[in-house]
Amino acid sequence: MAEILVLVDHVDGEVKKVTFELLTLARTHGEAAAVWIGPGYEGAKDKLAEYGAAKVYVAADEELDSYVVAPKVELLAQLVADKSPAAVLVPATGEGKEIAGRLAVKTESGVLTDVVGVADGFVGEHSIFGGAIVTHAKVTKGTPILAVRPNSTAPEASPSTPAEEEVSVTLSDAAKATRVVEKVVQEKGERPELTEAAIVVSGGRGVGGADNFKLIEELADSLGAAVGASRAATDAGWYPHTFQVGQTGKTVSPQLYIAVGISGAIQHRAGMQTSKTIVAINKDSEAPIFELVDYGVVGDLFQIAPQLTEEITKRK
Repeated sequence: MAEILVLVDHVDGEVKKVTFELLTLARTHGEAAAVWIGPGYEGAKDKLAEYGAAKVYVAADEELDSYVVAPKVELLAQLVADKSPAAVLVPATGEGKEIAGRLAVKTESGVLTDVVGVADGFVGEHSIFGGAIVTHAKVTKGTPILAVRPNSTAPEASPSTPAEEEVSVTLSDAAKATRVVEKVVQEKGERPELTEAAIVVSGGRGVGGADNFKLIEELADSLGAAVGASRAATDAGWYPHTFQVGQTGKTVSPQLYIAVGISGAIQHRAGMQTSKTIVAINKDSEAPIFELVDYGVVGDLFQIAPQLTEEITKRK
């Protein structure tokens, strides 16, 4: 069975959920071979085994983490040349897309970005025009390199005992051209990360202003949820753009998604329509969001959201 390289997305050894999604996807098409770059592997190896990595290529040299993306690209390019994998899967994050593009150039291969599904023969599925149209594309040259959108595949555990192989690469001068001179740890609040949360509560134009987002935060906190926002709300400056859910923001796929005061424009739906259960609160009974939901509440969010928060708090 052919190997499929999966680039592990981690921060100081903490593996991101998208990696488990990629391992799950890789297992359906071949043998999942995780590629670990940087320090922290010992604390994460059990999670990679839990999600079915058949093999792990470990490049623990801290120097690889001292520059921007070029060293990762050079290591992956060396593995492509040495191991002849069937494909390479990377997360379609900002860094992942850059790695995919650079790797495609180095290996003279085709690249597909923002893939939401992979069919036999590594045919990539894309959701375009806000999810209104699904297209398919296939790499015709070299090793298929696919940047897969986070939250497009449900991660499934499949415990394994992966073989480990230490790998290294001699970096070129070009790869060392841009060095990371400082890393600042971002302060994390008590809420879960938006793209990895099991529950997300998002506010939109109907919230009416930045101060009113307190209602969204209180509802989210009562559920232990992450807070999201529509593009209209972030463009208006009511909530930071890093919390935008939608085609030009983040894609989420939680167990429960609550849309408060969001009309449900196609751009927003593209970022949350794969959520397992969707609830909407909107005073407009004709809002497009109601075409998508499992449960819809027609009414004034300024009355409903506080009542819902109060009732949830009572039942804890």
